[in-house]
Amino acid sequence: MIKHIVCFKLKDNSEESCKKAAGVFQSMQGRVPQLRSIQVGIDFLHSPRSYDIILETTFDSKEDLEAYQNDPYHCETVKKYIHSVQETSIAVDYEF
Repeated sequence: MIKHIVCFKLKDNSEESCKKAAGVFQSMQGRVPQLRSIQVGIDFLHSPRSYDIILETTFDSKEDLEAYQNDPYHCETVKKYIHSVQETSIAVDYEF
C-alpha cells in the first residue's frame, strides 16, 4: 500500500477558502478509480509553521499512484484549481 500526503499553504487561508479547497479534494472520491481512501483536514492552529490543508490518500501500488498523478479529473479539475489558490506545498509518499 502507498500513502501520499500533501500539505498546502493557501494564498487566502480564510475559513471559506480552506473549506472550498477541501471540497475540491473530496470531490475526487468516486471519480478517481485508483484512489482507495482520502482524508482532508483543515488546520485550526494557524501557527507560523502550520500549513492550511492536508490531503492524505492511499493507493494499492506505486503504479496506481502514478496513474492518479495523470488522472484526467485529478489534473484538469483538482490540480488546476489548487494550483491557482496555493502558495506552496510539500509532499511525502511512502509504502506501508
